[in-house]
Amino acid sequence: MPGIGLLLLRLVAGAGLIFQAITALRGQPPIGVAIVDVLAAIAGVLLLAGLWTPIAGALVAMIELWTTYFSHPPDPWIFILLGTLGVSLALLGPGAWSVDARLFGWKRIDIGDRKG
Repeated sequence: MPGIGLLLLRLVAGAGLIFQAITALRGQPPIGVAIVDVLAAIAGVLLLAGLWTPIAGALVAMIELWTTYFSHPPDPWIFILLGTLGVSLALLGPGAWSVDARLFGWKRIDIGDRKG
């Protein structure tokens, strides 16, 4: 079940990033803004696939922080939400239903009882 939850997080974050980037690129922004939007779309595709998830999640967090801080959007909450999802996925990992799990194996950490 945790793998399905992580899959849903990755799907929502990836789809949101791709949609946001496509919407921003339709208006023909300056090259600097376009580069950031293309990087966000690439990170969204990586999150959708579950490939290089910690790197893609960290990239999403940096992009959304950059966008929120420097572009001063009228409603910054979508950027904050996507950045938070990026950090969460970078820390939690891709889950069992991902390309990373197929390539590098599924990792599970069991914390035993403290003896003392």
